[in-house]
Amino acid sequence: MHIEYEEFDSVEDFFLYLASAAPPMKNTMPINSYKGYIMAFIPLSPATGDTYLMIYAKGTLQSGIYEFDVNSRSFKKVDAIERADKNYFVSLTPKRNTIADEAIKNL
Repeated sequence: MHIEYEEFDSVEDFFLYLASAAPPMKNTMPINSYKGYIMAFIPLSPATGDTYLMIYAKGTLQSGIYEFDVNSRSFKKVDAIERADKNYFVSLTPKRNTIADEAIKNL
């Protein structure tokens, strides 16, 4: 498995990247809060599944739904997905993530 990396200075920059780079997945995208990183993995070779892009920022988020506003570059935890003009991310905290473990080890 090969992993490429893209690190961001803040969670807001991380969300901004995902909101702009993944419009087909709009309105909701899962992310992981795992071992001190907030991350998402994008397969770069979908056919073989052996190359991923790890997009990440240092930090943690509680599990739940986060609403992100591109214009104000702000996010907040919400109870439901309600607005079409916002981007939503579902933060999950896996017990174990072998792809993330390998990626973190190689940082």
